[in-house]
Amino acid sequence: MDFTPSPEVAQLRERVLDFMDAEIYPQERELMEALDEEVGPGVPYPDNLTAVREKAKADGLWNLFMPDERFGPGLKNWEYGLLCEEMGRSPMAAPMAFNCSAPDTGNMEILAEHGTEEQRERWLDPLLEGRIRSCFSMTEPEVSGSDPTLLQAKATLDGDEWVVEGHKWFTSGAVGADLAIAMVVTDPDAHPYARASMICVPTDTPGFNLVRPISVMGHDGGPGHCEIRYEECRVPKENLLGERGAGFAVAQDRLGPGRIHHCMRAIGTAERAHEMMCRRANERTAFGGPLGEKQFVQDFIATSRMEIDQARLMVLHAAWRMDTEGKRAARQDISMIKVIAAQMHQRVLDRAMQVHGALGMSDDTPLAAAWRQGRWLRIADGPDEVHKMVIALRELNRFKPREPVEA
Repeated sequence: MDFTPSPEVAQLRERVLDFMDAEIYPQERELMEALDEEVGPGVPYPDNLTAVREKAKADGLWNLFMPDERFGPGLKNWEYGLLCEEMGRSPMAAPMAFNCSAPDTGNMEILAEHGTEEQRERWLDPLLEGRIRSCFSMTEPEVSGSDPTLLQAKATLDGDEWVVEGHKWFTSGAVGADLAIAMVVTDPDAHPYARASMICVPTDTPGFNLVRPISVMGHDGGPGHCEIRYEECRVPKENLLGERGAGFAVAQDRLGPGRIHHCMRAIGTAERAHEMMCRRANERTAFGGPLGEKQFVQDFIATSRMEIDQARLMVLHAAWRMDTEGKRAARQDISMIKVIAAQMHQRVLDRAMQVHGALGMSDDTPLAAAWRQGRWLRIADGPDEVHKMVIALRELNRFKPREPVEA
């Protein structure tokens, strides 16, 4: 394995960093405030962020996540991971600026891989161009989101239409979205992993009811994590995304690269928090000297450096395996990094906030908002505990006694 970027990727990385220095950091707080206040039906992005996005698009810093050369630069997953880490330094504003934010990235990937030509023309092209946003509708309040075999929302084929009925929540990005991709039960009597399908639902369809953006740790602005009710919501049967009953397979195609993206962004956020912690420790004086001379602060800094670098190497290795051996071969690696990166992010952000004292609790720095967003990562795309269970089961299976072969 050699994670030295190619000249093309190294240049892209420098251009992303330069763009963030020029366009993101100087107005980061204003961009975040506008996201909370201006996004709504028909308004996927606020005006100031739209202006930044147009500059990024004109500069060719656009859809960098797309591994398919028909739709993006065709970077390997580990190569994009290097760029994704830099975007993670401003985890909300920067990915949106480059049209590389979730859940749109995952939705675009599965539309590219599983969509029909008509579906790509109707939804993928506008998403790639940045004219619309989308959301992903899977989690339900009545059942455990960590066990999608329990899904209750359903779609019934009635002539030439799917009739979608169900109750969803934490449908991320639904405020301002034009398209929802809903995972619903279409074959209730099938095998547990063949019951569900993905269906494209335009958000202006009668029966698609956005109940509310759910407040998450006191925050309910921006694109939102929304509660949705599908009530006799009718869409053409051609809106089925992929094969009927293949919802789980499509979801795994979506989640593999998406978890790499989440983890690399978490590393970028932690790297920025680490830098802020070191600067604060050098500049702040208390009890007779700089904070950086205190042993406990030195422990914070040293431990954070080691944890960030360990996580980065594990994530790049998982991405490399996915590139070279495929998503299935990298399943264990992807599960491990999802736990490692999310927990590392929380520890580093917590230390940085502690070193900043009361300032670290405020919104005068990006630390508190980044901590809140990162805490969500330990639940989203599978909670830590489920990933650990799966990791353990795979390990146990490796060492199970084999039945003797009869002569």
